Amino acid sequence: MKIIKRNGSEATFDVAKIVNAIRGANVTVPEPVRLTEAQIDDAATAVEAECEACGHTVTVEEVQDMVEDQIMAKGAFSVARNYITYRYVQSLKRTSNTTDERILSLIECNNEDVKQENSNKNPTVNSVQRDYMAGEVSKDLANRILLPREVVEAHDEGIIHFHDADYYAQHMHNCDLVNLEDMLQNGTVISGTLIEKPHSFSTACNIATQIIAQVASSQYGGQSISLTHLAPFVDVSRRRIRRDFVRELEELGIEPEEGQVGRIVEERLLDEIRRGVQTIQYQVVTLMTTNGQAPFVTVFMYLNEARDAQEKHDLALIIEETLRQRYEGVKNEAGVWVTPAFPKLIYVLEEDNLEPGQKYYYLTQLAAKCTAKRMVPDYISEKMMRKLKLSAGEVEGEGDVYTCMGCRSFLTPDRSGNGYGNVANAGDYEPGKPKYYGRFNQGVVTINLPDVALSSGGDMDEFWRIFDERLELCYRALMCRHNRLRGTLSDAAPILWQYGALARLPKGEVIDPLLFGGYSTISLGYAGLYECVRYMTGHSHTDAEATPFALAVMQHMNDKCAEWKAATDIDFSLYGTPLESTTYKFAKCLQRRFGVVPGVTDHGYITNSYHVHVAEQIDAFTKLRFESEFQRLSPGGAISYVEVPDMQDNLEAVMSVLRFIYDNIMYAELNTKSDYCQACGFDGEIRIVEDDGKLVWECPHCGNRDQTTLNVARRTCGYIGTQFWNQGRTEEIRDRVLHL
Repeated sequence: MKIIKRNGSEATFDVAKIVNAIRGANVTVPEPVRLTEAQIDDAATAVEAECEACGHTVTVEEVQDMVEDQIMAKGAFSVARNYITYRYVQSLKRTSNTTDERILSLIECNNEDVKQENSNKNPTVNSVQRDYMAGEVSKDLANRILLPREVVEAHDEGIIHFHDADYYAQHMHNCDLVNLEDMLQNGTVISGTLIEKPHSFSTACNIATQIIAQVASSQYGGQSISLTHLAPFVDVSRRRIRRDFVRELEELGIEPEEGQVGRIVEERLLDEIRRGVQTIQYQVVTLMTTNGQAPFVTVFMYLNEARDAQEKHDLALIIEETLRQRYEGVKNEAGVWVTPAFPKLIYVLEEDNLEPGQKYYYLTQLAAKCTAKRMVPDYISEKMMRKLKLSAGEVEGEGDVYTCMGCRSFLTPDRSGNGYGNVANAGDYEPGKPKYYGRFNQGVVTINLPDVALSSGGDMDEFWRIFDERLELCYRALMCRHNRLRGTLSDAAPILWQYGALARLPKGEVIDPLLFGGYSTISLGYAGLYECVRYMTGHSHTDAEATPFALAVMQHMNDKCAEWKAATDIDFSLYGTPLESTTYKFAKCLQRRFGVVPGVTDHGYITNSYHVHVAEQIDAFTKLRFESEFQRLSPGGAISYVEVPDMQDNLEAVMSVLRFIYDNIMYAELNTKSDYCQACGFDGEIRIVEDDGKLVWECPHCGNRDQTTLNVARRTCGYIGTQFWNQGRTEEIRDRVLHL
C-alpha cells in the first residue's frame, strides 16, 4: 500500500511510523492518562485497515486525521490534544514556504500529483518541469496574496475548483476561437516579423501552425481553427500550378490540351494539399509550446461554412485529406503507427452528408472509419445546433453553427447580432453577421455538486440554501478571474490582441471592452450531477422519479448565470466541466469530509458534468437521447459520449450512431481503445490491473508495465490523453461499460 506525502511524492505505507507518532504524543502527558502499548497498536492497526478500505492512495493529512479519530475514540483526549497541537505547529512552519518541497520533488520526478495532473504532458521533460515550477510559484502567489481566503479554503477543501491557478498570477485567459481568416487574408506579425497574405495553400498551412504555437503560448486553455479559413488558398495554388504548368509546356513547344492540363493540375494540387495537411498534423504534435506540451488545438470541418460552390469543393478536398492522414496516425519512436492526441477534429453532420447518394456522404463514411480507429473526429449536429444557438434576431432552426474552443467550451450566441460593432477592430468584420472567430473565454470555476448534497444531509430545504451559498462563492471566485484580466494591455500578448488572433487593438490599449457585452464568456462549471442526485433522491438521474430534480439543479445554475449576467453585463454561462485530475481530488475531499457513502463517495472519482455514471448499463441511443436535454442546459459547453468496442469491421453501426446524433444531440463522440505495446508488438487494449492497492497499466500479452514503452490513448474528458492519468481517473477508465 502506498501513501502520498505532502510534497506529492509516493512512499510505501509504514504502520510503524503511526505507532511512533502516537507514542511521541503519548509520552507528553501524565502516565495515568496515557494509552497502553496494546491500545497504541490497536489504533495503528485500525488506521491501516481504514486506509486499505479507502479505495484510493491516501495522503499524509488523511492518515493523521484517522490517527486523531482513533486516539479520541479510546478516550485519550490529552494525547489527542497534544498530537493536534504538534500538527498545528508543524503546519505553521510549512506555510512560511509552500513551494520549495513541491518544486524539488517534481524536478526529481517523484511528485505523483503533478506527474499525473495532465495526461498530455510528460513530467520528465525539462520544458514541462519548467512550466510546472512556474505554476507552483503562481499558485503560491495566488493562494497567499491574490485570491480571497474564502476562495482558497473552498478550493483546498474541494468545495469548488478554481481552475488554472498556476496561471492566475499572469493576466491570461482560458480558451478561444482563433480568427485565422483575418490573420491569413490581412496579414499578421509573429515575433516581430510581418507575415503577409500567403500565395499558396502549403504556405498558408505553415503560417497556421506558427499562429497555433504562438496562441498556445499566450493563453492556457484550448484553441480552435477552421479549415474553411484555409480553403481559399487551394484555388490560389490551383491557379499558380496551372500557370506554371502551361508555361512549362510552352517552353517545351507543346500545345496545351485543356483536359490533360486540368488533370495534371489537379494531381499536383492534391499533392500540395497532402503536404499542407501533413504540415499541420506533424507540426502540431511535435511543436512544444512554452507551457510544455503540444498545442491544445481543435480543427473544425464544416462544409456549409464555405462561401461558394468552389470554396466548398476545395474545403471537401482538405477535409478528405485531413481524415485520411488522421486515420493513418503518426509513427511512434519504434516506427509504429499510433493515435496522436492532437489536433482534435470536429466534423459537422449536415443535411447533405448523411445518406448514400448524397454528394458528401463519402466524407462522413471516411469520418466514421477514422473514428472507429482513432477516436476522432467528434461530431456536431448542424440540425440541433441551429435549434439551440440563436443570435439576436434568429429563430429556432435558423441559428448559428460554430465550433467549441478546444474540447467543449462554447461561446454564447452573438447577442448583438451585429458582430459587436467590431469592438475588436477585426479586418474581416461583416456588418450584420454574427461573430464567433476572435472571441474567447475568460476562465472557469467549478462547483462540486456532491459536496452540496452531502453537506445538506439529504434535507431538500437545506440543499437549496447551501447550493445558493456555494453558487455565490463561485460568483465571487469568477469575478476574481474577470478582474484579473481587467486593465490588461494589448502588449501582454500581441499575437492575440494586436495582430488578429482575437483583435487588432492599438499598442498600449486595454482589452477591457472585450470582457463585457457578451464578446467573451466566463464559465460556471459543475461536476458530479449523478452523485448529487443519487444522494438526494436515492436514484440515478436516469430514473424517471429523479430526473426532474436533476433538471431543476441544472436550471437553477442557469438562472444564476442569467442573474449575474444582468447585473454585470458579462456573459456567464453554465459549463459541463471536463474534470481530469480534479475528479480524483474531489473524490478524496468528499471521502475525507463525509466518509465512504455507497454509490456516492465509494470511488476515486466523481462523474463528469451531467453524464450517466460510467458503470451504469444503458444503450448508446438511450444515453444520447437522455443526455441531450442536459446538454441543452449546458450552453457554456458540454459533450456526450458513448463507449463502443472495436467497430472497424462494423462501420454501418457507426453510421447509425452518427445519424442518431444528427437528429437528437448537438455534440457527441464515440470512445474506443487505441493502444500498442513496444515491448512485444501487441496491438490491442492495454488493460488496467491492481497491484498492492495501486492501479497500473499492463500489456495482456507480455505483462509489460513500463509506461515509457506503452502507447495508450484514451478519451479523458472530451479530448484524447496519451501520457497516463492519476489513480482516480484510471479507476474511472477501468469502470467504463460499453454502450453498443
